[in-house]
Amino acid sequence: MLHWLPSIDVAAELAAMDAASDADAKVWGLQRLANARLSFLELKRVDDALRSLREEAASRFETVRVALLGSATLDHLAPAIRVAGLRRGLLIDVRVGGFGQYWRELASDQALREFAPDFVLLSLVAGDFVGGVSLGAGAAEAERAVAVAAADIQHLWKQAADIGAVPIQQSLLDIEAPVFGGFDAIAPGGPRRLTSRLNAALTDAAQGGGALWLDLSSRGPDTWFDVVRWLQAKIEISPQAGDLYADLLVRLIAAQRGRSSKCLVLDLDGTLWGGVLGDDGPEGIVLGQGSGVGEAHLAVQIYAKRLRERGVLLAVCSKNEPDLVEAVLRDHPEMALRRDDFAVVAANWIDKAANLRDIALSLNIGLDALVFVDDNPVERARIRQALPMVVVPELPRDAAHFVRCIAEAGYFEAIAFTSDDAARAARYGAQQQRAAALVELGGVDAFLEQLEMAAAVGPVTPLNLARAVQLINKTNQFNVNGLRRTDTEVAARAADASAITMQCRLADKFGDNGIVAVMLLAPAADEPLCFAIETWVMSCRVFGRGLEHECLNAAVERAAARGARGLRLDVVRTEKNGVALSALEELGFVVGESENRWRIDLADYRPHATKIARKDGTHE
Repeated sequence: MLHWLPSIDVAAELAAMDAASDADAKVWGLQRLANARLSFLELKRVDDALRSLREEAASRFETVRVALLGSATLDHLAPAIRVAGLRRGLLIDVRVGGFGQYWRELASDQALREFAPDFVLLSLVAGDFVGGVSLGAGAAEAERAVAVAAADIQHLWKQAADIGAVPIQQSLLDIEAPVFGGFDAIAPGGPRRLTSRLNAALTDAAQGGGALWLDLSSRGPDTWFDVVRWLQAKIEISPQAGDLYADLLVRLIAAQRGRSSKCLVLDLDGTLWGGVLGDDGPEGIVLGQGSGVGEAHLAVQIYAKRLRERGVLLAVCSKNEPDLVEAVLRDHPEMALRRDDFAVVAANWIDKAANLRDIALSLNIGLDALVFVDDNPVERARIRQALPMVVVPELPRDAAHFVRCIAEAGYFEAIAFTSDDAARAARYGAQQQRAAALVELGGVDAFLEQLEMAAAVGPVTPLNLARAVQLINKTNQFNVNGLRRTDTEVAARAADASAITMQCRLADKFGDNGIVAVMLLAPAADEPLCFAIETWVMSCRVFGRGLEHECLNAAVERAAARGARGLRLDVVRTEKNGVALSALEELGFVVGESENRWRIDLADYRPHATKIARKDGTHE
């Protein structure tokens, strides 16, 4: 079902893994297998290999605990979820609840609490909630039943949040045979309408931050449901659909953990247009209205432009003549994408792997944040071999299916959409201007002086909560303890009068960077007159500008105003947060009673000088 993944010789790959003496080679071989198209039996073999290498994998991937609770049989989904997790750089521990025991387990099950899930998936059967509604029910009666059912399910979300987990609600499937035919969608008591109305009520609640929404509706119920499996073992999600279901689920988890891809890198010839620019010239490429091939390539451009509108960065990586590429981007009348739509254009005769490294470096993002789309299977294979961390979808031969392939692969899965997301692409354009200014001025100090930076620092409020949570959960490099926070946790801190919450928006003469830093502080429970920094994250876009110093200045001021004498910070070292931890000593922290606890004595603190003007950001 995962048609965007390449096919490989699984048996040969497993044999090579077994023969490898190096643990790293075994683990990366496993991830390569996870990124391949697997049959049901091959998936089981990969999962077996993963479980045998769990200890080695745990030191290389972020571990996430997921509890599966529901009113149907779910055990068969665990292997696919573990393999899908590896595909996204996550080591997922899965706990499957008892059949139909979700009410009891969420309310009082000690084993579930000891498992301490990061996420709780609720896979519920619609009939358990609205199955008792009479076929002859009127609109008012049906709506009351839907409202009660929605409230019951939202109570489950709250119970999941109360044990520290992010609830994930699977959309309810319409698995009942139609009673009225097409009129089932209209009759108030029709099963199809009841399920549809309940899903609508739950999506409205999920939009408000109550839960992540696992949407199965884009594919019909026949994709998921096999009546034979249901009658045999009360399996609602059939084993044959397990790999797709797991991939959809893990996309949400990865997005919440900040692991969605950030940049779509596009080849040109055969991808954004038909033909070869160097041979056919700008006037000879196939693009736009008038031919099926031209419209297919135009559709790719239009889709890429829509991704840019929601915050995905675009880049070009093509073996091509740069002057001809610039001419097409500037002048071709059928182009939907123009030069300004791309954060980076790497059109040259350099190896594409080298260009992809340069693109990631230029944008200050990891190679694992790139999705490389190229119609040439040789180039795809080359990048998979040279840069296995770069995502490379297996495009179909016909360009008419390119958009479907990219969209269904879900590399850019989102769990929220904020004004900061919408402005992201424009901000990276401004970032290129800043980089040019740095080169022109010839020094960091002169550059920062001329940048005219202003930081608006204020509390986390309902207005900026979504962006604050998003930044906390997607930031890896400047994240002092690697912790993630749910909407509920951050909202609770924001509502706690004893706590200090801060969000910082940074602007300069090139534009507004948006909210780029968040700090959460609370009184230390075991230490009077001390505030613990529970969360401190900062976007990599603003590294090197002194914002971390200005944020600490603001935090010290706020803590001192509350009568605090010290700040403390319990750090957790992760694979990627070395940049944050290396800055602690310069910021004025000293090692406390353990190597992981760092402190600042406010009596000794002197505000750091920066090139940033600070203003009140209470209403940002």
